[in-house]
Amino acid sequence: MFFQQVKGSGDNFSYILADEDTKEAMVVDPSYNDPEIINIIEAENLKLIYIVNTHGHRDHTSGNGQLKSRYGAKVVAHRNSPTSKDLGVDDGDVLHIGQVKMSVLHTPGHSPDSICLLADGKVLTGDALFVGECGRTDLGGGDARQMFQSLFWKLMKLPDDVEVYPGHDYGPSPSSTIGRERRTNYVLRPRTVEEFVEFMRIP
Repeated sequence: MFFQQVKGSGDNFSYILADEDTKEAMVVDPSYNDPEIINIIEAENLKLIYIVNTHGHRDHTSGNGQLKSRYGAKVVAHRNSPTSKDLGVDDGDVLHIGQVKMSVLHTPGHSPDSICLLADGKVLTGDALFVGECGRTDLGGGDARQMFQSLFWKLMKLPDDVEVYPGHDYGPSPSSTIGRERRTNYVLRPRTVEEFVEFMRIP
């Protein structure tokens, strides 16, 4: 599988995944990185099939229109996302590009439509889980109880060796692993749901 993390001048990460044989590709969270993404697509001669948004916040969906109009790709988001989309997905759905399979995990908490994407031992966590942190729950639609469930009941159920690729460059490194986050991320220390809700209230 071709895989590349992309970051332009800001702190938003975008991702390009492709089948190395068919050259079919998807971009996750174009953000403001569409010029860099276009350069890579052209250099690698990729066929963009899907533009996937981990959630509907503008800093992740910016660039959708440019890529869609240029390549005719389908925009994919959670079925309840306010994002203008061609395909709505939900927990357990699978997207295919060639032989590459991308599984959808619905992980609300930062926003109701937040999803994470799992493929080939990598999980793209959007604004659910960062390196050393987690996403905010005090924005519109945020919910600390849902974030607890998404972090502990879904993401922390993944094997330790799954690589973590977040939506922002907020941590000490651009990527991590589930095992490393389990051991070192202070957000993931053992807490009850009520303790976690109170923890997320602390400014």
